[in-house]
Amino acid sequence: MKSCLTKWSFSLFLVFGFFLTASAQKMVSGKITDASNGEALIGANVLVKGSDSGTITDIDGTYSLKASQGDVLVFSYAGYTDQEIVVGSSTTVNVALEAGKLLDEVVVVGYGTQREKEITSAVVSVSRENFNQGPISDPAQLLQGKVSGLQIYNRGGDPNRASVIRMRGISTVGANVEPLVVVDGIIGASLQNVDPNDIESIDVLKDGSAAAIYGSRGSSGVIIVTTKRGSKGGVKLSYSGQFGASSAMRGINIMTADEFVAAGGTNLGSKTDWINEVTQTGLNQVHSISADGGSGSTSYRISANLRQVDGILKNSGFDQLNTRLNLTTKALNDKLTIDFNTSFTERDQEFGFNEALRYAIMYNPTAPVYGDQSPFPFNSAQFGGYFESLGLFDSFNPVSIINQNKNTGKRREFNYGANLGYKVTDNLTANFRVAQQSNSFSTRAYYPTTSHFRGNATSPIRKGRADLYSGDSAFKLYEAYATHLSDFGNSTLTLTGGYSFQQNNFQSNYLSLGDFPNNDIDFINNIEASQDLLKAGLISANSDQSPDEKIIAFFGRANFTYDDAIFVNASLRREGSTKLGEDNKWGLFPSLGVGVDLNKYAKLSNVDLLKIRAGYGVTGALPGQNGLSKPIRGIVNGADGSVTTQLIRAANPNLKWEEKAEINVGLEFASGRFSGTLDVYTRNIKDFILERTVDVAEFGVDRRYENAGKLSTKGLELALNYDVAQGDEFSYTTGVVFSTYKTTLDEYVIPAEMRASLGAPGQNGTNMILVKEGAEIGQIWGPVYSSVDDKGSPVFVDVNGDGKLVTGQDKALEPDVDFEVLGKGIPDFELGWTNRVNVSGWSINAFFRGAFGHSLVNSFRAFYEPQISTQSSYNFMNTSLKVDGLSTARFSSLYVEKADFFKLDNLSISRQISLGDFKAINNLNVSLTGQNLFVLSKYTGSDPEPSLVDYGSADNGANESGSADVLSPGIDRRNNYFSARTVTLGLNFNF
Repeated sequence: MKSCLTKWSFSLFLVFGFFLTASAQKMVSGKITDASNGEALIGANVLVKGSDSGTITDIDGTYSLKASQGDVLVFSYAGYTDQEIVVGSSTTVNVALEAGKLLDEVVVVGYGTQREKEITSAVVSVSRENFNQGPISDPAQLLQGKVSGLQIYNRGGDPNRASVIRMRGISTVGANVEPLVVVDGIIGASLQNVDPNDIESIDVLKDGSAAAIYGSRGSSGVIIVTTKRGSKGGVKLSYSGQFGASSAMRGINIMTADEFVAAGGTNLGSKTDWINEVTQTGLNQVHSISADGGSGSTSYRISANLRQVDGILKNSGFDQLNTRLNLTTKALNDKLTIDFNTSFTERDQEFGFNEALRYAIMYNPTAPVYGDQSPFPFNSAQFGGYFESLGLFDSFNPVSIINQNKNTGKRREFNYGANLGYKVTDNLTANFRVAQQSNSFSTRAYYPTTSHFRGNATSPIRKGRADLYSGDSAFKLYEAYATHLSDFGNSTLTLTGGYSFQQNNFQSNYLSLGDFPNNDIDFINNIEASQDLLKAGLISANSDQSPDEKIIAFFGRANFTYDDAIFVNASLRREGSTKLGEDNKWGLFPSLGVGVDLNKYAKLSNVDLLKIRAGYGVTGALPGQNGLSKPIRGIVNGADGSVTTQLIRAANPNLKWEEKAEINVGLEFASGRFSGTLDVYTRNIKDFILERTVDVAEFGVDRRYENAGKLSTKGLELALNYDVAQGDEFSYTTGVVFSTYKTTLDEYVIPAEMRASLGAPGQNGTNMILVKEGAEIGQIWGPVYSSVDDKGSPVFVDVNGDGKLVTGQDKALEPDVDFEVLGKGIPDFELGWTNRVNVSGWSINAFFRGAFGHSLVNSFRAFYEPQISTQSSYNFMNTSLKVDGLSTARFSSLYVEKADFFKLDNLSISRQISLGDFKAINNLNVSLTGQNLFVLSKYTGSDPEPSLVDYGSADNGANESGSADVLSPGIDRRNNYFSARTVTLGLNFNF
């Protein structure tokens, strides 16, 4: 994956060199102390505002860094109020920080900001100093484990798959389940179009009262991203580089060639480590360059980020270029503020084939890689020189899969946003925002005529296959709102009101065809050679285009503060959507929050903050698809070759919003070095948008979309932070976040059903997840293993003790079935533990993360641990849970494992290095970061992290369904990517 780096690096460094010649900086130094006692503050942050240039104080509280006259230095320290000082002619800047930052920190909320003290909802702000470290390419992973109640999981180490994100569990079963993303005020902006190195802070709106201002798009929570801005002064240049290596961390224990033969496996004479053949040490590098500055009323920041990431699976990874510009200027006597930002991302991807990892585990370890090493006559030329186990179901040479086939993609994203803020009076401001975003995504998969995997190499006809997909989407946003502040002495009232217009459009095309003449060229670039073009019905082709998806909203909010201790926040949003029925396009989304700083009146000694708050909010959810309220006609092919259409789904003009109502009660406490937040919440969700079976006599067809179902969640979240030590040579700060919740399906379209088939071979009819009214989400349901009989078959427990053993899948929902809950896919609780240490000029950050109480179905064990005589050509699992003598594969509790884990997720060690009289570079920081350094877990699979969604089983070379089932968590499928351990060297400096 070199093309993107080669393409852009030359021009990028020309720009970098131009800005280098424009920079004129000097060394600024000083000391930071506590204003109350004059003691030095060790590890305090000093940052040139709007840039990556910064440093921390040493054991004497002193610092030094390069800055230009006119730059703004920001001084900050945990528990203290930030100070900003403009660099003048002096090279010495000493600062005394005042305590009280916890009370006055500003947090970004919907359509504005608030002091943290005034917030009455569950909102968490995470600054870049507290982000996860290392070569993180997915911005969501900056927050992993940092915010209680926010679940972020990317099982395995697939660099091309985005994280699964959940806020307080699932909020719907039929619509979008991931949080709304807002980037620099732009609703619905793409998180993948923001490079992690450009992010200044992320604010997370967790509860309904905070998210209601965003209406239907805030039901699953809101993540607000603020990118780095420029500051006035001379040009400041910063470089950040990372160089890392990833290796496969853990996998399923399988038999070696010798063990396989001893166990009765078919011996083909070779000894092949298939996992080693298809994996690699994945090298990655990141180069980020930024320039910021400004003069007069204008400031800017421009950045470019190059990423080259190789996965641990061969031929997987990506090259990415991202650029961003933020510009701020003032006009009309500084009454008008113009903020403009734009970003562009281009990513060239190699997806590889996760199936290669699947077959590396199960393929015969005595089979050779190449056909010329076969123990029997084999036409290896027919298969591109590779050996294949012909005649076996679901058996493909994994090395052939990754070397012969190609699976690539390209993604481009471009957006811009402009916000005009006009100060009408000292108390009234008006804002107008316009933004547009365009995305294009294409994939190309090619299987040559010699590929046994999807290339049909064994067939005399229709050899080879090419799959091409392209999709384009566009988003428009127009918003106008005004804010008025009234000051009544001991109370203030802030009123905000506005209008929002959003429009989405999407179109896609898909083509699949084959039967290519030979393997001389890659015929994906010459598909006109496909013989399928001569035969009707062999080509698969699809295209679609959405209508204009529009959301129009009117919103208002009031924030009232009395005596700087009593806070009331209320909002109301009226919103309409074209996706809903003609009679139910509009909905109302109210919220109300109240908070009281009890210590204002209790005046407890040594207490800085004691605030109780309560909030209530209603949000909605829209379906992902268009036209669900409309009648749908399908194509019917007549016997005479004619084509007609007929009604296949009835209209529903009453289709309305899904609705979530949430109550959140919180307590915030701060005393000196210790602070904590506790939130307890309950949320009730109703009116899912689901397809149901209806009366044909009434509707003319048996299907239509309706509102049905109820879901409820109760949970608790806790965050604690403590400055353990603040000495001259040693400081230590630690923090813990903890969350737990339980989600119950109160009502559904049917009382109960089984879903999530285990798959083939032999267990297609085995469903593992129970979905039942009144039951908790994610229950794994099946028979309980007891022992193995003398025929090698499993013996199950008579669960209900009635003397009859009923364990057939067709009886899974019967009252007398001998099934029970074998585990659940959702953790009982999750925690993150942050530790920051500064000692003698070194900075150490260690972050631990864990999840407890969840289980996983180990599907590899369920298929390949029993030693079945008819499957002697597949490798056997060799875990510590293996049962000797078991020779029949049948799903039971034997293959459901507790997957509790506790891991050292991220360890970073860094040091600021002085270069003495060498003035060209300053603030040089060198770091070493390790990710996934160790995992404590008894789970025998490759990754114990929860599997929150299921994509179904894909067998014998078939593709995954692509649809995510949020009601079937807890299944570790055979196509999952291996988890990876990464070690990275980082280098940061300023010019």
